[in-house]
Amino acid sequence: MAGAAESCYLLPAMDARALLIESFHAAVGAADPLKILPQHLPQVPAGKTLVVGAGKAAAAMALAVEQHWPAAAPLNGLVITRYRHGLLTNRIQVIEAGHPVPDESGEKAAQEILRRAKTLNANDLLLALVSGGGSSLLSLPVDGISMDELKATTKELLRCGAPIQDMNTLRKHISGIQGGRLAAACKAPVLALIVSDVTGDDPTHIGSGPCAPDPSTYQDALDIIARYGVAAPASVTAHLQRGARGEIAETPKPGDRLFQRVENKVIATAQGSLQAAAAYFRGQGITPVVLGDSVTGEASEVAKVYAALARQICSHGEPFKPPLALISGGECTVTVRGKGRGGRCSEFLLSLAVELGGMPGVHALACDTDGIDGSEDNAGAVLAPDSLARAAAAGAAPKKLLANNDGYSFFEVLDDLVVTGPTRTNVNDYRVILVQ
Repeated sequence: MAGAAESCYLLPAMDARALLIESFHAAVGAADPLKILPQHLPQVPAGKTLVVGAGKAAAAMALAVEQHWPAAAPLNGLVITRYRHGLLTNRIQVIEAGHPVPDESGEKAAQEILRRAKTLNANDLLLALVSGGGSSLLSLPVDGISMDELKATTKELLRCGAPIQDMNTLRKHISGIQGGRLAAACKAPVLALIVSDVTGDDPTHIGSGPCAPDPSTYQDALDIIARYGVAAPASVTAHLQRGARGEIAETPKPGDRLFQRVENKVIATAQGSLQAAAAYFRGQGITPVVLGDSVTGEASEVAKVYAALARQICSHGEPFKPPLALISGGECTVTVRGKGRGGRCSEFLLSLAVELGGMPGVHALACDTDGIDGSEDNAGAVLAPDSLARAAAAGAAPKKLLANNDGYSFFEVLDDLVVTGPTRTNVNDYRVILVQ
């Protein structure tokens, strides 16, 4: 379509790359706990304040509390974050533990959090700091399930490609502290400040909802095991079966009186970060199109849909006129069938590269806002129109790498990985396709 072609313009590759990376920084900045948490702090209680928490943002959230809490007011606490995500604090202890697979460090810290919460009374305050990653970090398996068995279950959940909501339904029913049980353990008012990393921003799914009512059941957890073919240890299945028969108490449900003294407040979301990125692109004279903050599904399949949209825009100027930035968030999944390296962001981009086939004028970025794509050292990667050609020159076979879930290796050989280190926040994935 001649009109559409004439309306396009091409940025130099470095300019496009810089635009994409700067937009990612804008998205991450909108969820920085040091910037956003202070305005949500509560009034100082008559008694003491215990700060607890878990997640990739936990250390930054704890530091934000310390920086803005009155020096004379009693304050102490303990939060758990991922290894290499800690920060120096004075009044709130920061413990580092295993993620995405839990470990004994997280278990010991979770035990201590539960113990301290039980000492609070009605004049005190439990301030819970919850963010993505909390489900594995706040790891306290119920009696009868060992840490090794919890690890094995977690590895199975990560392998099977189940959405995070289903993963957390199972986790809540084998945990002694999640699924509202932390709030139930204390007699004090509870305020949970939450950085959301799940689609829908429902507190029950963020960090497996330690202070939120849980509408799911033991039977739901058993159904998830069956649906995804999870090879759970016998002790896990037996515990869930006992719960389904009513032999073990359920997690606290919506409407339970205990939640009359509990507030769960989401203070950062994927949508907020997408809007910050959109504002950045507007400032650069590029029209942003936000496609949604809750995009889910297999990363490689989602990429095929986005590639078709980019092709339609480039070829026909429909349904949007370029230049524009297609922006989306959410959490795709990867059903692991190969033995390669990489997470859902690199998998999405590699599939996008294969589908676009080197289409001129299309650049893309996909990064996790926590700075870690899967279990690798990169946040994600960038894609350029010449990526396939450069990969071919380097001897990399994109389709073979995609089949092996090896997006990391593809972008590593191109020097197109985006490495930020831990951002100490997490509002899920950030994807943008720049159509020029």
